[in-house]
Formats: sequence, structure tokens, C-alpha cells
Amino acid sequence: MTQITTLTLAPSLDSATTTDRMYAEGKLRCSAPQFEPGGGGINVARAIVHLGGKASALFPIGGPTGRHLADLLTEEGVTAVALETHDWTRQNLHVHVESTGEQYRFVMPGARLTVDEFQLFERHLAGLPQGSLLVISGSLPPGVGVENLRHLLREAQRQGLQCIVDTSGPALRACLEVGNLALVKPNQKELAELVNRDLIDPDAVRQAALEIIRQGKTQRVVVSLGPQGALAVDKDNVFQVVPPPVKKMSTVGAGDSMVGAMTQKLADGADLLDMVRYGVAAGSAATLHKGTRLCTLKDTRRIYDYLRQDDVI
Repeated sequence: MTQITTLTLAPSLDSATTTDRMYAEGKLRCSAPQFEPGGGGINVARAIVHLGGKASALFPIGGPTGRHLADLLTEEGVTAVALETHDWTRQNLHVHVESTGEQYRFVMPGARLTVDEFQLFERHLAGLPQGSLLVISGSLPPGVGVENLRHLLREAQRQGLQCIVDTSGPALRACLEVGNLALVKPNQKELAELVNRDLIDPDAVRQAALEIIRQGKTQRVVVSLGPQGALAVDKDNVFQVVPPPVKKMSTVGAGDSMVGAMTQKLADGADLLDMVRYGVAAGSAATLHKGTRLCTLKDTRRIYDYLRQDDVI
């Protein structure tokens, strides 16, 4: 199986709690917090491990929060490649309000990375085997600009790594400017921003995805469509996969679970349809739980088998 490494430049220690009601100024009595690793690439690696695969998570850590984060990953069976940095790792807070079912996500800025610290990651990537999958996921921290990201991506491709990108805004555009990505996963709004026009129907989404593929920016595009699932496009195929209706408890981690599942399928050599079905199944599975929990193998397999019913009729 192809080696998988994820890169998270702005990791977090995520804490989740519940409270009965949310209101201003008063003391909000909360349940005991649950701590989990956080950050795009870290969650992708966790999802892969939850689904029975193997992945290494590369990320910066600083201070007690960073050490707690690394310990939690090790407990989950994720290979943590944690590079020490000066600033403390951030801590985010997720609050579920019992009386309304609402969820509040308090996201702190990522820890700053210096130029020297950022170069540590470039040097580590240079040692990965040719043909490995590299997943770059999440936001950029203070101190890291899109030009740094472009340089890192070019160096990774020069090493023969297959690069998957799940980010947004200027960072996503910068990665597509480098081109020849293995996979990108924008949502419909992000794709519209990339092609500078509104995408008002499925055919417009398909055409926009094909446009960036034909320009050599990426080999595959999977567009998240919310309740309508995802649209997967490569130069020869287009597939839309719609998940079954489920009772959603939280959407936290759904996108990362989806990317993790698709990355695992790519590492196994799966085709586009199988890849996106497994991704949609994992993303839907993640919504079945409160807080910051990701997909489970049992839930993912059950939804995946449902999505494959047409294959066995």
C-alpha cells in the first residue's frame, strides 16, 4: 500500500463540552471536557487509522498543549511526527447546547511558525519515498504565507510525492497555481471563487471542475455539495454520490473524514467512483456523533454498502 503522510501547519488541541443553555454574562455550567487532536491533516490521518489504514501525521507542537496533542494521537495509533516549535499549540473549544441542539465552535488562531521552523517541514518531506501520498489540509498559521506553501508544494512534487489538497481561499488558489495535484476537495462556493463565476446548477459545477482539470491544475476534483453529497470529476468521468438521510449530531470532522477515506482508497488504487462513495460514507458517518468525533469503520462500512447497492442488483 502507498505510504500516506498528512501535513497540518495549524494543529489544535480540541476540547468539547455540553451545556444546558447558552446566554450572555452568566456562568454556563458545562460537562467535563473531552480532549481530541485537531487540525485538518491530523484529522485526515486519524480518520484513515479509524478506517483500518495507516498514516503518519506531520505537524508542529509547542508547550503543554502540543505535548497533550501528540500523546492523544499516539494513543489512537496514529504515527505522530511532531516537530518542536516555540509558540504553544492552540486550543479550540466546541460547545453543544442541549436545550436547542445548537453547536458553537470557538477557533483560536494557529501558533506562529518562523521561517526556520517552516523549513523543518520541507526537509522532512524531502525524505519521504517517491510516489507517497501527501495530504496538505487545514489553514495556514501566522508567519506562513501562500508563497511558502507554493514552494513547499513544488519541492514535494519534485520529490515525486502525489499531493492532495484540502484548504480554502488564497491557499487553495496558490496550490492550484502550482498544478498537477492528485486531488482537491472544494465545496461549491470555493469552486465558484476559483473560476470567478456563480455555479447555479449541477452542470455548471461539473463544467467548472472539468475546467481546472483541463488546465492541468489537478487530476481529480471532488466537490462537496452538503446534503446532496459530492460530485467527483476526472478527465473521463463524472459521478454524483448522494448519502442516505441520517440524523446529524455534528458536522465537525465530516470533511476530514471524507478526505481520509478518499486518500485511503487512492492509496489502494481504487477508481473514482469507489473513492467518492467511500468518502461520502465516511463523511456521513462522522455526523452521527456529537462533538469532535470522526467516522468509525462500522458506520462507514454500513453507509458504504448502502451506496454500493446498485452494483449488486
